[in-house]
Parts: sequence; structure tokens; C-alpha cells
Amino acid sequence: MATVTRARRAEILRASQSIRMRCQREHSTVERIVTEIRKALPEVTALEGWRLALGWSRAETISQIAALYVDTGLRPRGLTDAMLCRWEHDPTEWPDDEYTVMLCRAYGARPEQLGLDRRRTASDAIAFRYGQAHSAATHGRGGPCEQEPMRMTTDAGLPAVRESVHLALLASPEGGPLVVDLAEAAVEHYALNYSKHPPHILFEQVRDVRHLLTPSLESHGASDGIRRHVGWLSALLGNLAFHLDDMTGARAHLGTAAAYGARTGDRRLEAWAWGAQSMVARTSGRITDAIEHAQRGAAAAPSGLARAQLHAWALLPALAAGGRSDDAEHALTTAMHELDTASQAQAPGRFGFDAAELALHQAEAYLALGRTSDARALAEESTSGCISGTPGWAAASLVLAQAEAPNAPHDAAQRAHDVLDRIPAARLRSTARSRLSRLTRVLVDRGGTGASDLAERMRVLPPPIDIHGQALTG
Repeated sequence: MATVTRARRAEILRASQSIRMRCQREHSTVERIVTEIRKALPEVTALEGWRLALGWSRAETISQIAALYVDTGLRPRGLTDAMLCRWEHDPTEWPDDEYTVMLCRAYGARPEQLGLDRRRTASDAIAFRYGQAHSAATHGRGGPCEQEPMRMTTDAGLPAVRESVHLALLASPEGGPLVVDLAEAAVEHYALNYSKHPPHILFEQVRDVRHLLTPSLESHGASDGIRRHVGWLSALLGNLAFHLDDMTGARAHLGTAAAYGARTGDRRLEAWAWGAQSMVARTSGRITDAIEHAQRGAAAAPSGLARAQLHAWALLPALAAGGRSDDAEHALTTAMHELDTASQAQAPGRFGFDAAELALHQAEAYLALGRTSDARALAEESTSGCISGTPGWAAASLVLAQAEAPNAPHDAAQRAHDVLDRIPAARLRSTARSRLSRLTRVLVDRGGTGASDLAERMRVLPPPIDIHGQALTG
């Protein structure tokens, strides 16, 4: 398998996105876009070319294939980014018949178009593993498989978690080990599923659980475990208030989180809370406070991933917003060093950190420092690492649009429309709304194509909270 450097891979990604957007403006088919990409970029295989022509990251392909399994009434297999990468680049690696069928369905292509026709495939290949159950489900024959299976959703799981914590407290009102375990499980559930819910829905559930735990804090035997999890729940409430554009509420909840982190010796909680306080201050225009909060969080953060996160997420953008270019570069260097020496390269969930988020913060910092070309490249990298339609994807897409606005205003407007098309108003975070507003002002000032349509969509976009304090539903 030929080795392609990281720099060349980034060039391929940028070039393929440019080709795709040009072809889309010309109303080309996906197959035609694949042809244009592979003609300009000879390293790109047919399988990778179809993914790039659709504008999907590998993570999105994996998500789409998992959804196809579920929609067919089957349990998804363990497809990984590394497996898909090998299929795209290593001529000795092939998807099996079952995965070939799913790739064809996901991409809307035939095996020969994906370069997978050299292996035997069949339309009922999935039956190799699941027998006649799949055939009955897909062809409408009788039996239990004819009905779509009922799936548990995280929406149903939210109140169930709260109820479990309540039941644990009934068994152990003083907040014993069982309650500590359940509180930890609740924090983990909310953090890992943070992006799957409208912020106001999740806010209510997290607040209810924190309220349930309050009496245990008032007892003489309250453990640091309870206090620590109350701190993490407060951190979640602060972040949710921020995403609902409630800056004063966010400051109150995050201040509580930082206090409980310090009280219990949980340095990661304390550091994260101060990082989030920096984010709130920066968004509110209090740049000096933002830098001070970020420095306090970075000083508290344990080495490794947590310290990398604080330097990239809090300190880097705060220093960039203050115009301190050299200090911002130093913060970025520290973040990269901490990542290189960390025992884990990424962590999931609201309190986690990964390469796509790092690229996003770099891109936004470079925008603030006027380095538009660098910002664009990093925003593209971040977008490619996100699943389409998620808050992270929206953030990266809008930062990319801001970087494109000076030289490609039409592309920038189209990205903004794409975000508004894919994400319901109730799920648009305050950060996305702010980025959309800034982008719209720039495009309207330039008078570019699509600016007036975008301005009208923003004008009629309902606020997350109305004048009566009622949140959007969605």
C-alpha cells in the first residue's frame, strides 16, 4: 500500500471538496463527480472517490452503514475507520460480500463502480449470516420479521436514568456507594449523549438529577463521590445554559462546578469548568477574563489529554481573540505536545476531546488572527472528521464558511443553508447561531449570491427561548 503523507492527504481532501462543490453547481451526477476527482487526484481509489464525491467522512460512512443494518432489523457489525481506510487504499484488503452490499446501498452505487466487482457479490449476501430472517423482512413475507422492530431511543432513556437515581436514593437516602455509582452512570450517560438531544430537554433532566442528590449533600455523611458528581452535573448545566444563550446562568453553574472540583480534589473537573468559563467570557466579549479563566484551567489540568484540551479549547482561542499571536502559538504547541505524550489520543462525550475538535479550535483561532487560508484548511480537516448533521459538524462547517466568505461567498452561503437544512432550529446551539449571524453579516456586506436568502432565513429563525421563557420543541 503506497504511503500518502498527512500533508498530501489534506491536499487531497481540499481538492476533492473543491471539485465536488464545482460539480454540484454544474448539477453533475455523483458518478461524474467521482470521475472528476479521480482524474485530478490519481491516488484516489474508486471506493474512496465515491465517499469524497458524496462529501462524507469515514465516520459518516460507518454511521450510514450501521443505520442500514438497524433499518433492516439487523444488529450492526463492528466496522471501524481503520477497516474502511484499508479497503480504500490497500489492494490486498477487501470488504466481504455482506459489507460490499452495504457499501453499495450506502453510496447508491454498483460494485463495479466502487471497484469491488472483482469479488463475488450477490443481492442477498446478507443472508449468508442471517439466513431467511432478512429475506422475509425485506420482501414482505409473513412472520414476525415483517414488522419493524421497536428500538429504544435515548429520548426514552433520559427520564429512565433519573428514575434509577431516584430509586437508588430511596434505598440509600444518605447517599451510599450505590447512589455514588448511579450518579456516576448518570453523568456518563448525559455526557456521552449530550449532542443527541435539544439542549433544553437535556437541561431539565440533568437539573432534576442534581436536585435529587441535594439532600444527600446536606447529610453529615455525604461523601466526596456525591460532591464530585454534583460538580460534573453542574458543569453539564453550565454548558447547556451556554448553548441556550443563557450566559449568566452558565457562569453560575460553571462556578459551582469549579468549586466542587476544588473541594473534592478533582483537578479535571476544576480545569474543565474554568475552561468553559473562559468560553463563556470570550463569547460575551470579556477577553481579559477569558484569558485569566483559561490560564487558571490550564494550570489545574492534569497532564495528557486534559491539559491538551484546556490549551486548545480555552487558552488558544482566548489568546487569539486578544490578538496575542505568539502566545496563541505557544498554547497550540503545548496542546500538541500533551497530545503526543498522552496515554490516550482522544476521549468521547461532552467532556472529551479529539482531533476534529482540535482542528476546529485551531481554525477559529486562525480566523481571529487573520490567517484565513490556514483556517480554511483546518476547518476542512475538522469537517471531514465529523458526522454530518451533528453539532460538531455544524461548528466546523460554519467556521469553514467564514474562512470561505472573502473569496468564495457563494460556497460560504451554501454551507450555511446546508446547516439550516440539516439541523432543526431547536437543536441549533447558541454557538451555531452566533456563527451564522456573523457569516450572514459578512455576506450581506459583500452582496454575494445567496446572501439575501440567508439573511431572510436568519430573520425568521425562531429564538431558542421566547419572551415567555418557553424553549423550542424539536
